[in-house]
Amino acid sequence: MKKNRISKNWINKQKRDIYVRQSQVDGYRARSAYKLIEIDEKFKILKNGISVIDLGASPGSWSQYISRTVKSGRLVSIDIKGMEEIENTIQIKGDFTDLDSQEKIKGLFKSKVDVVVSDMAVNTTGIKDIDAIYTGELAMEAMNFSKEMLVKEGRFVSKIFLGSSFNEIVALGKKLFKEVKVFKPKSSRKESKESFIICKILR
Repeated sequence: MKKNRISKNWINKQKRDIYVRQSQVDGYRARSAYKLIEIDEKFKILKNGISVIDLGASPGSWSQYISRTVKSGRLVSIDIKGMEEIENTIQIKGDFTDLDSQEKIKGLFKSKVDVVVSDMAVNTTGIKDIDAIYTGELAMEAMNFSKEMLVKEGRFVSKIFLGSSFNEIVALGKKLFKEVKVFKPKSSRKESKESFIICKILR
C-alpha cells in the first residue's frame, strides 16, 4: 500500500513539474536538459562546431541539447545503459570508469576536445551521505579524465552533491583549472542536494 502511495505521489509531482511538461513540448527525453541549458546560458559552455564528450549520458537529454547546439561539431556520448540514437552523436555503451572505455573515447577524436560534461550519479542507495561520496568519486574521475582530454581553453561541467566530498571536488577543480564556479540551476529540484561544478581553462 505504502509503495503505491509513493509511486502515486511521484506521478502527481511529475504532472505538476513545469520542466517535465516543457521537456515533452521541446522533445527532450528528460527534464535534466534544462539544467544544462541554464548552465550553458549562464557560463557559455557550448557553441557550434566544437567537440564534446558527454559522460553518463543516458537517457540522452543532455546529448540531445548538445547535438542541437554544436551541430557541425563532434559529440561522443557514453553510458552503461544503451540509448536510443541521437542525431550527430557517436554513442558508446560502456562504463566510463573502465580504461577500455576511456581508450575507445580517445580513439574517436584526432585531437583534444573543447568540452567534457558529466551528469553521472550512482544508483542511489537512499543513504544520502553514501550517495554523495560515490557520486563525488565519479565527478573527480571525470575531472581527471577531462584534464587529459581537454584543450587548454577547455570547459568541464559535472554534477556534484553537497556532502563530505564537496570541498575535495572543488579543491581538485581549483588545482586543475583557473576558473571554478558552483551553480544550482532553477530546474534542479529544491529538495535535491545536487549542484554543478563548472571549470574553465586548464592550468
